[in-house]
Amino acid sequence: MVQDEFVKFYMPLLAKAYLSKGVPVEPKKFIGAVWAGYEAMVKNDGSRTNREAFWSYIDPELPIGAEESEKIAEEFYGGEFNQAVCTTRPTPLADQIVKTVKGKGLETYLATNPVFPRCATMNRIRWAGLEAEDFSLITTYETCSFCKPNPEYYKKILDTFSLDPADCLMVGNDVGEDLSIRTLGVKTFLVTDTMENKNNLPIETEYQGSLEELLEFVETL
Repeated sequence: MVQDEFVKFYMPLLAKAYLSKGVPVEPKKFIGAVWAGYEAMVKNDGSRTNREAFWSYIDPELPIGAEESEKIAEEFYGGEFNQAVCTTRPTPLADQIVKTVKGKGLETYLATNPVFPRCATMNRIRWAGLEAEDFSLITTYETCSFCKPNPEYYKKILDTFSLDPADCLMVGNDVGEDLSIRTLGVKTFLVTDTMENKNNLPIETEYQGSLEELLEFVETL
């Protein structure tokens, strides 16, 4: 999935969902407010959940209350949001990699940026051809108080499960968001065939390669 393609497709759908409920939003202004709410989550200092950070910011920007607005959003993420699967290109390698790791008796944690509600994240897992049951943790905006690339997001996971950073490997495709975990002593594998590096950051990672090479790598663990 290319992040920009995905966002450009689904954001107008979200605005349309509000309009279909009779909420008089101006699409461009609404999408701008959603982005600002996203920034509020990224800058969250841990004093509240990302869900609370998002809705407390966007509430004044909407002509309806946060409770009613969140209800519309939840309905959207459980329904029309699934149209955005057309912007993704799933590969069976992803599930093979996870299953291979699980088969070796290792734990897997889905450390996806917690800026979506759980229902949206569960749909995205399904789009990718993965099984939620394979993960000991799936991070969502309801339960997290930090976001990537803040190392505190990763530290919370390590602390919650009493994990030794030296025993962990972070697999990701975003140079800025995923490799920041290295500051905690966690090694990383950068997936290069779907790599994102918007800010042209220097690439510092212990391992890198395609999904096929990642599968070969985990088979040797």
